[in-house]
Amino acid sequence: LRARRSEKFIKKFAGRHRYMARRLRPLFRQFQRGCASAGSGALRKTPLHSAHIALGAKMAAFGGWDMPIQYPEGIMKSHLHTRESAGLFDVSHMLGVVIRGADRVKFMESLCTADLAALPDGMGGLSVITNSDGGIIDDCIVTNAGDHLYMVINAGHEDKDIPHMQEHLSAFVSKGGDASIETLPDNGILALQGPKAAEVLQTMTRIDLSQIGFMAARTIDVNGIECFVARSGYTGEDGFEIAVPAHSVVSLWESLLDKPEVKPVGLGARDSLRLEAGLCLYGNDLDDTTSPVEGSLLWVIAKRRRAEPGSFVGSERILRELTQKSATRKRAGFVVATGAPVREGTALLDASGEKVGIVTSGSFSPCLKKGIGMCYVPPSLMKAGTVLEAEVRGKKQKVVITKMPFVPQNYYRGT
Repeated sequence: LRARRSEKFIKKFAGRHRYMARRLRPLFRQFQRGCASAGSGALRKTPLHSAHIALGAKMAAFGGWDMPIQYPEGIMKSHLHTRESAGLFDVSHMLGVVIRGADRVKFMESLCTADLAALPDGMGGLSVITNSDGGIIDDCIVTNAGDHLYMVINAGHEDKDIPHMQEHLSAFVSKGGDASIETLPDNGILALQGPKAAEVLQTMTRIDLSQIGFMAARTIDVNGIECFVARSGYTGEDGFEIAVPAHSVVSLWESLLDKPEVKPVGLGARDSLRLEAGLCLYGNDLDDTTSPVEGSLLWVIAKRRRAEPGSFVGSERILRELTQKSATRKRAGFVVATGAPVREGTALLDASGEKVGIVTSGSFSPCLKKGIGMCYVPPSLMKAGTVLEAEVRGKKQKVVITKMPFVPQNYYRGT
């Protein structure tokens, strides 16, 4: 029902707001997938659901959750505000997971490509959980939180990530390993992103945030609330992801929105922000069949792990593609020379008209004022400057392969 209402909303919007309708269509396709993955059950709601409604947010299904697409200000203004000041996102649909036990690092290293043993206390890193075929089950940040590992998995993924982890945990424990898994479904997660994010958050804590660099995380007091705060995000900007107890998330949300620099931002602008930053969206740019080598994520395969065949699930294919350069397709970025944005699912053609690739993400860039996107093409066509064609609304238009990110990343690396 929610999916049908969302589709009706987009059609109604199209006649009056053509730009916004075009921006919403690819999001709607993601929401349809979210509805399908959620089955016939009722959509879940974050602790901030009523707050979104009160702010006039347009809501739609995503990963089994009823989430805000945009606020009355619109996607374009929310996007640019985040690049210029500070945007506040509700990402409580994502799930925190704690891994404990003396052998927690060994266990998690059997499931992902990271060198967790080398991860300093209080630091995190992006990794991928892989299946036996070397495909990516999920991309996630894993943090060394001292006496445990803390990870955040994507919305709607607990139905496949957790069973996969539990299956391997049972085998691990049966062989004498000491590890356990705990999910944190009652936590809220806020993302404060943008060049003024640190300035805003510093007014709410005594901790010197200049001492917390990119991907560092720790438990700190924020406005009188004990939170687990990581200096990370999904926009390419400096920012923080704040895990907060559900009973306090509304209070913290309101306190942050009281700051003049901060505005609420929905999933629509979150998608365009991450695309400009060259960041993957699982389900579009990554999936169960795509290896990290194909996904151009070589950097998530730690140097030590490359020399340890058989040490993690799916390593045979992944290390073979890495050493033999045998992947037949790779993720690449592109810009649209002129014309409308090229959307997900559009075929890419070479000069002879032969299909050579597929678009996995495509949108209008509010900062560059042109179409940008990600695609999969043969490695021989990944060189920046390569010109391909896409058919959009019956017309051929040129796309040019380019390096990512499309806009500079502004992560805080320390003073």
